[in-house]
Parts: sequence; C-alpha cells; structure tokens
Amino acid sequence: MVDEINEVLRKAPLFEALDEEDTAALRSSVSEVRLGRGQTLFSEGDEGDRLYVILSGKVKLTRTAVDGRENLLGVLGPSEMFGELSLFDPRPRTASAVAVTDSVLAGLGHDDLRPFLSSRPHVSLQLLKALAARLRRTNDVMADLVFTDVPGRVAKALLELADKFGKEGEDGLHVHHDLTQEELAQLVGASRETVNKALAEFALRGWLRIEAKAVVLLDVERMRRRAR
Repeated sequence: MVDEINEVLRKAPLFEALDEEDTAALRSSVSEVRLGRGQTLFSEGDEGDRLYVILSGKVKLTRTAVDGRENLLGVLGPSEMFGELSLFDPRPRTASAVAVTDSVLAGLGHDDLRPFLSSRPHVSLQLLKALAARLRRTNDVMADLVFTDVPGRVAKALLELADKFGKEGEDGLHVHHDLTQEELAQLVGASRETVNKALAEFALRGWLRIEAKAVVLLDVERMRRRAR
C-alpha cells in the first residue's frame, strides 16, 4: 500500500520534480485524510493551512453564489492537487472541497512545506507551473461560457472527464464521473434540462450511451469535433 501511495504522489506536480531522497523527506510530513462520499473537507471562506493530493477517489471544488446557486469548478482525481493557492496567498479558501466518492488524501501543512520549498526553488517553480495551468484552464472556461454553446460545453466536459477517469472497454470509452445530472449541469454552467437535452441528442446520434453517473463514449472523434 505504501508503494502505491508513493507512486500516486510522484505523479503530483509537487512531487514529480523531486528525487527519491527529497520525496522520502517530504513524505514523512504527509498526513492521511479519509473522506466519505459527500463529506466536506473545507468550505469557502475557511482559513487554509495545507494543500492536498488525492490518493484515491474523486473530489469536487465548488463555489456558492449569494443566492445559493452552486458552481462546480472542477472534479479532481488521483495525483491531482488542490489547496496550494493558500500557500502563496494565505487568505481564506476561495472554494469548498467535497468528496464525490469515498476518498483518501495526502495533506501537507504549510509550516512543513515552506522551509522545504525555500531550499528547493525548482520545486516552487513546479508549483507555480501548476497554478499557471489552473489559470489557463480558468481562462478557457470563461471563453467557453461566452463563445461555446451548451452542447459544445457538455462535449468538452465529458472529454475532460474521460481524460481523467475514462477506461477503454470493448464497446467504447467508459467514463465513471460519479456526478449527478445537477452536478454535471453545474460543471458546464447551464440548466439541468439543457444539459440533459444535449446528452439525449448525443445518444440519439450514437456518439455515447448514458448510464447511471457515467457515460460510454462510442464516437470520441465526433465528440471532439462537437467540443470545438
């Protein structure tokens, strides 16, 4: 089990720039966090004192509007990292983190991490690279909301989920996203009815098959074309 944990950690942006000795040194500061499905790790506005790497399961990041509407910022899986923003900008959390499935996380406190980074600037650069990638992703989402119709956003979201969680099967690419219809709608920034209509259209065209909290992509190339 320890080897499996180390293998997942090595793929995370924070750890992939480290050699075995540094990995072992940082690994000694890691605390394991277990969450049940639907359990909140932290809420928007909480003080942030650590970052997390997902070892197993799925975690969603959300923000809530003044009127109570929820926006799903993303769904993260094994080796993905979150919470690092507060390491560089120690202000309250900008999003809530909730387990979509039973999950196991590796937590790293900022007090342990800061001195480690001070002596290893190449690791800090790796973290900044991860933050830059997240900013680029945010810019893409904003552009999609302005320039891309809902079916296109649905196609793009499913392809991104497939990159993270998809598994090839004899009948297509199985994507167990574990999201409800409402959560999928929050992810693409549209109403549930509009998203369901887009999914039904894709199914009618033979591009995918809808299953419970999952889809099977039958024609990935056409989905890619629709996502553009």
